[in-house]
Amino acid sequence: MRITEVKPNKNYTLQIVSEDGDMGIFDVRPYLEFEAFSDLKDQKAFQRIMNGGYFVEWDCGADLSADTIEAHLKIKQC
Repeated sequence: MRITEVKPNKNYTLQIVSEDGDMGIFDVRPYLEFEAFSDLKDQKAFQRIMNGGYFVEWDCGADLSADTIEAHLKIKQC
């Protein structure tokens, strides 16, 4: 999967659009318990996300691969 759009939501989820047009929500909350993601508990830090196409990354160095996102993405039904 290639990520074309990512938008952080205030409830620690990401709105994802993939290259093939699938749209869905990825919940980051379970990852916040891990040390690498702990800085993201700060909403300002969570909002500073960058789309790398095959991964997303935050300023603090935390990242998620597109494969991980795809495996847990809740697809929105039209």
